[in-house]
Amino acid sequence: MMLHQDEIPVDEGIVRALLTDQRPEWAALPLAAAGAGTDNTMYRLGDDLLVRLPRTADKAGALRKEQLWLPRLAPLLPYPVPEPLHAGTPTAAFPLPWSVQRWIHGDEVGPGTVRDWAALGADLAVFVRHLHAADLLGATRADALSGYRGGSLHPCDTWISAALDDCRRRIGDETDVDTLRRLWQDALTLPEPTGPHVWLHTDLKPTNVLARDGRLCAVIDFGGLTVGFPDAEHAPIWDLPPQARHAYRQTLDLGDVTWARARAWALGVAASGVSYYWHTFPAFVAECRNRLREILADVG
Repeated sequence: MMLHQDEIPVDEGIVRALLTDQRPEWAALPLAAAGAGTDNTMYRLGDDLLVRLPRTADKAGALRKEQLWLPRLAPLLPYPVPEPLHAGTPTAAFPLPWSVQRWIHGDEVGPGTVRDWAALGADLAVFVRHLHAADLLGATRADALSGYRGGSLHPCDTWISAALDDCRRRIGDETDVDTLRRLWQDALTLPEPTGPHVWLHTDLKPTNVLARDGRLCAVIDFGGLTVGFPDAEHAPIWDLPPQARHAYRQTLDLGDVTWARARAWALGVAASGVSYYWHTFPAFVAECRNRLREILADVG
């Protein structure tokens, strides 16, 4: 499934060739597709390894961030995170960096894997609190660590407003886009965020949060790792049921202004997801539409 115009195709044969060339001791292990996100294609390798390959050249930097920072951040966090084991180099068959990580056993959080949504929300808040309190280890908001979700809402207004216009055309018959636009515009009038910059995961959606025995057990996919203001970190909480959302907010003691900015980030990113992936990734569009429904239910 191709999601981007400049995407580099990959299949099992290419992955085998990369392993044979750079890690021959792993080349004969069983290999199976393990899902694909908007940034990476993934294969499970044997029982204990995961191969991640960026879809496009501009996604490759995300793997480098994980390789550089995750070994240093892992000891500071209360739940397991991916452990990079091999930094793959480009070849003629696949001209981008790639990565092998240790497989983390767990399931995506969802109705079949979580018994107590309030407990899950509180667990996730504990992870966020530790991440945001972690030493920056010399990192600053620059270059690869300057993702837009760690900054102000205002620079994103042009493309998010355009995405909301597109949502009106595509799903306006079932979605109150007027209310979504009002929430976005209201957030633009709020005071700018202040305070120290912190580490941000930036994409704590259900597919990146793993559960075992009904409780949070790990957080994965740090490709969006950023240093900046924390508001956007809270946006994916609208992907979870209200019980998780309320427990998360209460545990972190998030005030009304922070919550309003987080909600604006949530709806802006969801609207852009509907617009950009409408023809290519229907499953992700469905996730974005559900997030918009949860936002509207909250304010309703």
